Amino acid sequence: MEIPNDHSAFNSTSSPYLTTKGYANTSVDNSTPSCTDWPQIPMITIIPVIFSVICVLGIIANTLAVCVLAHASNSRRTVANTFMLNLCVSDLLFLLSLPLWAVYYSQGNWSFGLVACKVCAGLLNLNLYASIFFITSMSADRYLAIVHPLRSQSARYPKRARLTCILVWVLAFACSTPNMYLRELYRSEESGLIHCAITHPSPTLHTTLMCLKIVLAFLLPLLVITCCYCAIGRHLLADTWLVSVSQESSSKPERPPTPCVIPSSSGSRSWKGRGLERVLWTVAAVVLAFFLSWFPFHCVTLLRVLEMDGWVDGCRVDWIIRNLTPLTLSLGFSNSAINPVLYCFIGNHFRGRLGGLCKGLCACLKTQGEDQSQKRGSFSTRLSSFSRKLSDLKDLAILEPSGPA
Repeated sequence: MEIPNDHSAFNSTSSPYLTTKGYANTSVDNSTPSCTDWPQIPMITIIPVIFSVICVLGIIANTLAVCVLAHASNSRRTVANTFMLNLCVSDLLFLLSLPLWAVYYSQGNWSFGLVACKVCAGLLNLNLYASIFFITSMSADRYLAIVHPLRSQSARYPKRARLTCILVWVLAFACSTPNMYLRELYRSEESGLIHCAITHPSPTLHTTLMCLKIVLAFLLPLLVITCCYCAIGRHLLADTWLVSVSQESSSKPERPPTPCVIPSSSGSRSWKGRGLERVLWTVAAVVLAFFLSWFPFHCVTLLRVLEMDGWVDGCRVDWIIRNLTPLTLSLGFSNSAINPVLYCFIGNHFRGRLGGLCKGLCACLKTQGEDQSQKRGSFSTRLSSFSRKLSDLKDLAILEPSGPA
């Protein structure tokens, strides 16, 4: 999106994905007629409220999730939990920068300096890439665990999962570096307001980076995740069919029952017994929540690319881009608060460990309170004993003679 020309326009078009410089005078915003008869959404009020709610709920939920996952026993430090822990850390880092974006929307002016501008923009894009990369990794891990359990046993270790997480962080940082490097402070000549904006030297570079973001952060992960879950679905349906055929053949009286031996590594019963069904549903819910959250934003971003290249134009398109970009971006940000909630409501082990962690914390606080009360009681006892001794000494001094006159 272009840097707006005044404060009122900023309220409807402001976004952490602002762009300008070089080609701003020939941008589509200046050539497209403004929709004067269309209502403008009051972003200066709505967006800060949404960001504040997402920030508070997300920080609380992700902090609890990080505490539970980080304090898990060695037996619970699985590959899936390793990916989930890093996903929560990524969301938490971004949520800590969200209050600055809320103030930016409410005031229409970036007053935190260039370093904060680059850091906040870097965390935003880092979370965008890291989240989908971790979710893609979890989907691939579920595919290996369910479809190829025997062949993947040597590869599915928490140590290798940690190495994969390091690789994901490096890739996410590399993908977000151009956005952080191009982010600059821009002062509007009309209003004098300072904007934290992406400064692209040419429209070609702008279009290229936006297309790369759509491909790397959405389309390519969508393809990988869809293939993984389609393969998982076919595998589970095949196991269910084998079990039903075995039960039907064993129920016929005219022939002796022939046991249908299904390997424990691929059978649906053992699959459920190992608890992978719940893990599968958890990861599937996280994936669905991510794409429902970010799909509208990427659609608006694609519409923006088409508008810049002249494929679409008009008042309707301009209104959609100006007003729906901040709203769809807020919907994408909400995914950072949704993921740990999904873990709490879907994962029984997570709820149990969270309850155990809360009980341990309460017991620790209770023990500290009892220790403090005992210390206070011991101090009071010593003080009263000292007071009694002092009183006895005074009485003794009164009763004893004062000496010869």
